[in-house]
Amino acid sequence: MNEKTVLTVNDMTCNHCVGTVRKALEEALPGAEINVDLETHKVSFTGDRAKGEEAIREAGYTPEAA
Repeated sequence: MNEKTVLTVNDMTCNHCVGTVRKALEEALPGAEINVDLETHKVSFTGDRAKGEEAIREAGYTPEAA
């Protein structure tokens, strides 16, 4: 299932954060479509929502429903 998930990650504060979140999602969800927007603090991805949320948490950030 390639349902798109959109989350808010308010504790992303810089481009390094964006890279960390993107890398965590790429590793957890190979082949997923991923978009990370620092300005809006929105993260969207396709694939398993639970895996994506867990990857963001393990990277040290707090995903919330958008």
